[in-house]
Amino acid sequence: MNSKHLAVAAALLFLAGAASGTAYAQTPPPASTTAAPAAAPAAAPADATPPPAPAVTTPAPAKSNPYGLASMWSGGDIVLKTVLVLLGIMSAGTWYIFFMKFWEQSRLISQSRLVDRRFWSSNTLNEGIDKLPKNSVFRTVAESGVRASSGVASGLVNVNDWIGMSLNRQLEEANSRLQGGIAFLASVGSTAPFVGLFGTVWGILNALLAIGLAGQPSIDKVAGPVGQALIATAIGLFAAVPAVLLYNFLVRRNKIINEKLRSFASDLQTYLIANKK
Repeated sequence: MNSKHLAVAAALLFLAGAASGTAYAQTPPPASTTAAPAAAPAAAPADATPPPAPAVTTPAPAKSNPYGLASMWSGGDIVLKTVLVLLGIMSAGTWYIFFMKFWEQSRLISQSRLVDRRFWSSNTLNEGIDKLPKNSVFRTVAESGVRASSGVASGLVNVNDWIGMSLNRQLEEANSRLQGGIAFLASVGSTAPFVGLFGTVWGILNALLAIGLAGQPSIDKVAGPVGQALIATAIGLFAAVPAVLLYNFLVRRNKIINEKLRSFASDLQTYLIANKK
């Protein structure tokens, strides 16, 4: 009896344990506190095109002027190059002569101021001559007058006339030195425009011949070579206009210097003649 009861009790315990195990297996596990990783993004479709890359803009290279002076020189013939070289020599010579003559005139004007301050304020004539610079034109004129006044009168020319002739000779020499080189400016001012015009005519002639041989008389093939040929005329005017203006400027200053020299020579002649009597 006891064994039967024990068997029945054991069977009941077994069934209870099996039922509890089944219930435990069907119960879902508790949610984890750790966040689940985010889902991976959906793959892009195979036929999708990538966005275009930003365009990189590069500065365009500077284009050289095909009708400038450099192109004219490289493409010109011997006649056109000779015209350009001649105009360049004219312009350079004009400015060189101007600066040299301007410096010389300024030196003579400063010497004339020394005459007024030193020569006529001296006690004697020789003392006044010694106060003047050795390279002064006024000193040369004064020394010539003194030498002429110390001469002996002859039957042909008396002492007074000889003094006047000696002083005038010195004035003519000084005037000749002042005028040296100024004629070049006058020549440049009168001929440079025509030299430049000749270069323009020659360049236009060559351009028209080239266009005629090419057989394409369009405006772009005419305007460029013709405009390039006109550069010679512009260079001619660039050389001529300053030459004319500088020539007039130097001539006016020469007149002022000549007047100062003649006044000095006249006063000196009067002084020498008065002391000779």
